Amino acid sequence: MNAKSTVYLIPCTLGEESVDAIPQYVKEIVYQLDMFFVENERSARRYLRSIGYTKNFDEVKLILLDKQNEAKNIKPHLLHIQKNNLSAGVLSEAGCAGIADPGTLVIKQAHIYGIHVSPLVGPSSILLALIASGMNGQSFSFHGYLPIETPNQLKKIKELESIAARFGSTQIFMETPYRNNKMIENILHTCLPDTKLCIACDINLPTEFIQTKSVKEWRQEKPDIHKRPAIFLINM
Repeated sequence: MNAKSTVYLIPCTLGEESVDAIPQYVKEIVYQLDMFFVENERSARRYLRSIGYTKNFDEVKLILLDKQNEAKNIKPHLLHIQKNNLSAGVLSEAGCAGIADPGTLVIKQAHIYGIHVSPLVGPSSILLALIASGMNGQSFSFHGYLPIETPNQLKKIKELESIAARFGSTQIFMETPYRNNKMIENILHTCLPDTKLCIACDINLPTEFIQTKSVKEWRQEKPDIHKRPAIFLINM
């Protein structure tokens, strides 16, 4: 580990069956930490145990992050890390920390206080979906979650399709798993027949499903991916 104060960005598996996707060197770093910024305490403990973390959680500090946890609540912990030359981890719920999760707030503040930020290698559903899609991997944009309301979502999908057509760039987005099938319906209803759509779900898991087809082809046979973590990609 680094001798100076450091915030490590700890990757998480994309499912309980894919623990082997976490490199051993990452595990060795995690084993030495006793402070973590996490989204959910219970799932964080479960994940840490799954990769061989053996420290007593009564002696480990888990700092909960959520949408209400503003910078002022993180500041005291980061100043403690800085002052005492300590290290801590930022742990995402799935994939790489700092992408589509509240860990970004910790990372931003760590830079402000002069704490070294060290990203660790691990699975990213976004990049794995992109490289498996056959779409443009040189020019792409990730948009996170699209608007929930149907009219706004349809408008956004059309906007992304227009960007893909104009610039040839791959447009990537996601949805809450229980709304996946509705998202597919909206994409197929909105996009042109020749637009390419990649649906990538359960990445790195035994039930992995990744296919790229035209909207016209998907309309003939819609997949059922209800409650399965998924990434959607569109291009022309």
